[in-house]
Amino acid sequence: GSSKTLLLSVTPLPLSSFPVSENTRHGPVFTQEPSDSIFPLSADDNQVFINCKAKGNPPPHYRWKVDGREIDTKSDLNYSLIEGNLLINNPHVINHGGVYQCIATNTFGTIVSREAKVQFAFLQNFSRKSRNTVSVREGQAVVLLCGPPPHYGGTVLCPNSSALSDARRFISQRTGNLYIAKVEASDAGNYTCAVRNIMTNATVFSSPTPVVVRRDGKHPRFAPAIEVQFSDTLHISKGSSVKLECFALGNPVPSISWRRADGNPLPGKIKINHSSGVLEIPYFRPEDAGVYECVAENSRGRNVARGQLIFHSKNYVEHLHWAQTLKDAEMAIGANLQWECKAVGKPRPTYRWLKNGELISLLDAGMYQCVSENEHGAIYASAELKVVASPPDFTRRPVKKSTVIQRGGEVVLECRPHASPRATISWFRGGELLKDTKRQTIMEDGTLRITNISKSDGGRFTCVARNRFGASSSTGMLVVKEPTKIIVTPLSLDATVGQSLVLPCEVSSDSSLSPIFKWFFNGKAIDFSRQEHFEMIGGVCDLMVRNIQLKHSGKYVCMVQTEVDTVSAAADLIVRGPPGAPEDLVVTDITEATVQLSWSSGPDNHSPVTMYMVQARTPFSIGWQTVRTVPDSVPGQMMHATVKDLNPWVDYEFRVVAINSVGVGEPSMPSKQIRTKAAVPKVAPVNVSGGGGARGELVIMWEEQQSGEDFGYVVAFRPLGSNTWIQTVLASPDASRYIYRNDSMAPLSHFEVKVGVYNSLGEGRFSHVVKVVSAGEEPSEAPSRVWGRSVSASEIEVFWEAVPPGSRSGQSEADRVRVVSTTARLSGLKGNTVYQISVSAQNSAGLGPCSHALNITTKKPRKSTHEIMIYFTFFLTIYLKLQCATVSDFVVYRQNWHGRTTVLETNKTSVELQISSGEDYLIEIKALTEGGDGTSSGPIRIPKMSSKFQTLSIRPCCVPSMDLDRLKWCSAT
Repeated sequence: GSSKTLLLSVTPLPLSSFPVSENTRHGPVFTQEPSDSIFPLSADDNQVFINCKAKGNPPPHYRWKVDGREIDTKSDLNYSLIEGNLLINNPHVINHGGVYQCIATNTFGTIVSREAKVQFAFLQNFSRKSRNTVSVREGQAVVLLCGPPPHYGGTVLCPNSSALSDARRFISQRTGNLYIAKVEASDAGNYTCAVRNIMTNATVFSSPTPVVVRRDGKHPRFAPAIEVQFSDTLHISKGSSVKLECFALGNPVPSISWRRADGNPLPGKIKINHSSGVLEIPYFRPEDAGVYECVAENSRGRNVARGQLIFHSKNYVEHLHWAQTLKDAEMAIGANLQWECKAVGKPRPTYRWLKNGELISLLDAGMYQCVSENEHGAIYASAELKVVASPPDFTRRPVKKSTVIQRGGEVVLECRPHASPRATISWFRGGELLKDTKRQTIMEDGTLRITNISKSDGGRFTCVARNRFGASSSTGMLVVKEPTKIIVTPLSLDATVGQSLVLPCEVSSDSSLSPIFKWFFNGKAIDFSRQEHFEMIGGVCDLMVRNIQLKHSGKYVCMVQTEVDTVSAAADLIVRGPPGAPEDLVVTDITEATVQLSWSSGPDNHSPVTMYMVQARTPFSIGWQTVRTVPDSVPGQMMHATVKDLNPWVDYEFRVVAINSVGVGEPSMPSKQIRTKAAVPKVAPVNVSGGGGARGELVIMWEEQQSGEDFGYVVAFRPLGSNTWIQTVLASPDASRYIYRNDSMAPLSHFEVKVGVYNSLGEGRFSHVVKVVSAGEEPSEAPSRVWGRSVSASEIEVFWEAVPPGSRSGQSEADRVRVVSTTARLSGLKGNTVYQISVSAQNSAGLGPCSHALNITTKKPRKSTHEIMIYFTFFLTIYLKLQCATVSDFVVYRQNWHGRTTVLETNKTSVELQISSGEDYLIEIKALTEGGDGTSSGPIRIPKMSSKFQTLSIRPCCVPSMDLDRLKWCSAT
């Protein structure tokens, strides 16, 4: 049998058998236990929490069982503990459904929670397999099977627009099938079964079932055949709602009616829906029991289905709950203890007693539990038994020395001395004995509770405890502060990728308190030292999110903490960005000029896709190019398109880019490379041209293309005025140039030229005929009057007069420099060196004779480096420090932000520049010496000036190298 009463004669125990540290005070007590749950399981839900929390001192640690087996959270990666809560990662319907139980343990003992049945609501997809066509003669009946996929949790069958229930058609919520009593021509079409899970709100659709209505033969007439009916016997519990379905096939369409077999009228609360196909009885009562009949009839006959509804009182369950539970007991030695627990429920519960989670063995002190259970479940009550004997002692639990509370709040001052037997408690404020009032109450356990705190409630509070072994007291201070309030809260916002925004969080608080602001993003504290996008501003309270990205969508919480209270405010941030990359790109239906593309959408990043753009690349294209499609503009809801105007026999790769109102998204992964089918070349070569080459050559060029296997070119040409074409075949598909050589060909002869194409399927068209001139003669004369000068130690400038017409360019011998004018600058030369220079003319036919040689000596190289350092002062004077050398000139380069550059050469040691007050300037200075330009000063930026300063003074100050003590500071003029 079982007992709800436990009698204990408490065995004396020495006090040393109990821990006396301040952190060890009581055993675990559940404050939150797991409960039966059904969790929706969908793609977005990859975590499930089962709650369990217990208080205890020391804090308890937790274990969990599922179906009686202890869970190893260290080895099983699907499970993890967060405080006492059990987190199931990536739950599986079969693997993780079951009966769970939480176990809490500390040094005083162990308690187990009630058992919780955990199940998962899910709805799988229909099979993608195509459904067979249903062929039915007009006037006959037909049943279209739904075959719902595996699921758990409440589901409903969703009728589509083409199959609404009426007198002729009926959708059974029990079988999912569609019943058509008499088929009409309008019933032809595709039928899709839609199933929705009520818990997950997910909806899945079956493959279409094509229905073909034949009109051959006569329309058969037949009596009603009841195809949908309810069970012969149904047991219905009190308060339940019952639905009976009934539908018949027949021609003419049968009518449906309902009645009770005993002749009594149907209850007034009954609802008849779906063209009389469904009878619903809400709030079932004993008087609703009986035999119900569904009558189907037409002109060919009638049929009856009947079933008995039985009121099942045994199914009526009273929720199991505690009428009397357990309380912790701290007993003096030698005392007797009687614990009683009492539960209420139907069926009548039985009882078990547990100590430290195990069936009881009566060894006094420990954690005790009473378990009440019936066939519908079990509930647990727990309590701790300690055996002690001592005078009041505040050593381990003194009154809190200082308690800070906000005005208007509620405070609880605990007085919990260690005493056995239990001490009587008195409270004093200053020297005044406190009594119960409307705002202050001394609880049974000695705790002082004060509500609606005011400033005047602050002061010294003393708790005095007495028992037969002695007395003791403990004192603490109560300090009253103004409450903290968030006066400007963050607002939920929508943002676009790349923007920046500020989430405000301003508070008012007691002037003596220092509020601490913390920001949380999706439940995690923001580490500002590692998060470059987040910054605390506005006196370190507001949150700025810079350069917002998609990953920044989520919930933001501002938490303000003081030593008195904690307040928080939350806001949601939705980030809209360009769409993600489309997925699953497939290429099908390849022809010589078109392909069919299909894909699936990627994430829209909170902004619907408005259109798709298709791009392609070939081995000959420069990167990805947008291609033409059918339709011209692919709308966002369309996941396929036909690409047109492709070239035959070309290798293509495709990709798809999604576009929304925010911008252009990332492209999809490239498709597999495909080759369009071959075709007779339709496009003639383009950009046919020629000319140039060596003497006796005719050079013909065109733009390379490719189309089909065994592709090649046919080059045809003839002298201008001739009727006979000279043809040659180039079998190389990569050819883009042909040279015809004939030493007897006169220079600059005129030809007509055309280029055609062919492949294994046939010949294509020739290009338009163009005129091309053969190579000319090389120049016969040398340039006359050649002269030059040394520019610096590394540069020489050469000049000459042009040769008569026919010479296209000049060229110097030895180190050749090609130029197209009558001057050239030679650089990179050695200093103080004699160079022999001659010039010749050159054209495409060859090089002409050289001019007479010219000797030019480069200048001596400079012996020291001219370094210039610029200092810029408020008074708009630039100071320069130079390592001394013989400086002949300074060059000042000035450039404003519009790109205009001004060069000023001067042999002075200062210069004034007139500048516009509304522009920024860059200024750079070089020293000019006999050996060439010195090192640049490097640019100095002059910002926009007010109209007060429109003249800029620049003064270089020359000092001997390394002699910085003599640096002269010039004043502004």
